[in-house]
Amino acid sequence: MTLNRNLAVFAALNGAMAVMVGAFGAHGAGPAIKTLLTTGAHYQIVHALLALACAVWPLRSRLSDIAGWLAVVGGLVFCVAMILTGREPSFGAVAPVGGVLMIAAWLLLAFAALRNPPSRA
Repeated sequence: MTLNRNLAVFAALNGAMAVMVGAFGAHGAGPAIKTLLTTGAHYQIVHALLALACAVWPLRSRLSDIAGWLAVVGGLVFCVAMILTGREPSFGAVAPVGGVLMIAAWLLLAFAALRNPPSRA
């Protein structure tokens, strides 16, 4: 198994950011933004884990690598959009871009798994 080191590092940094955003949402944010931060952090941590799974995917391919990058970028865009929406509601229009990237990541990984079935020993 080969590791996509860059994807793994970026996924780990996204995971760390998700924890920081979630902690701020739980302990430092006002009630108006708390829900937005919690939602953003939740989506970001889930997609950081998806990206990490893609980085170590046993059938690693270009498709699984792209799926991982879509997951981390989508999670990051969505989380940042949630953070900025608390200050300027018009940034809420950016969140669907992150959502589409996250959905594409899951679908691409499913396609990669179907396209590259495990070999039988």
